[in-house]
Amino acid sequence: MSLVETSIQTSETPLGRDDLARLVARDIKPGSFVNLGIGQPTLVSNYLVPEQNITLHTENGMLGMGPVATGDQIDEDLINAGKIPVTELPGASYFHHADSFAIMRGGHLDICVLGAFQVSATGDLANWHTGAPDAIPAVGGAMDLATGAKDVFVMMTLLTREGASKIVEACTYPLTGVGCVTRVYTDKAVFLTGPEGVRVRETFGCTLEELQALVPVPLTAAPAVEQ
Repeated sequence: MSLVETSIQTSETPLGRDDLARLVARDIKPGSFVNLGIGQPTLVSNYLVPEQNITLHTENGMLGMGPVATGDQIDEDLINAGKIPVTELPGASYFHHADSFAIMRGGHLDICVLGAFQVSATGDLANWHTGAPDAIPAVGGAMDLATGAKDVFVMMTLLTREGASKIVEACTYPLTGVGCVTRVYTDKAVFLTGPEGVRVRETFGCTLEELQALVPVPLTAAPAVEQ
């Protein structure tokens, strides 16, 4: 399928952080057990609806996390892994850190949503260290999540501050996981990654042709069945 033959632009402008979080929340299948990583992924909790029956897990030891806490809801003892105050939903439970990691490593999570420095064309993930001499490594539970979750979604801006694509042919930063990422949500497009290469589900504020000029790997439009 050539780029010219397919128009998959669904927005006239790139998506903001909240719009992107809303999109990810919409795509999570009802009944899923989900871990939201530190940073942008935390926003996803604000856009899940009760009808989805999603159970959120935090690696510091909680199942049943609700949206981010505000105002009088804030309890400084009730935080997620990123130290952000959160709410609890009916039926929420708490457990030892080791048990939390057993949930992650044991394949009990349907989806984890993580940030990233780089994602390769085949779904390799680099999100814990840039390799810079003065950078502070911060792997946390990312390796456990990338390996243990059935699906790994990534939320990130497509380009670095210098204008380089974070979707690359091969990661140059230390890897978090190999071939683990299945979907990448960015401000400019949603990408599907895997053995078939990088497929684009939809674009925001640019055409597929314009997107290809930004990303140094071959892009194709994802078949409708994958969207």
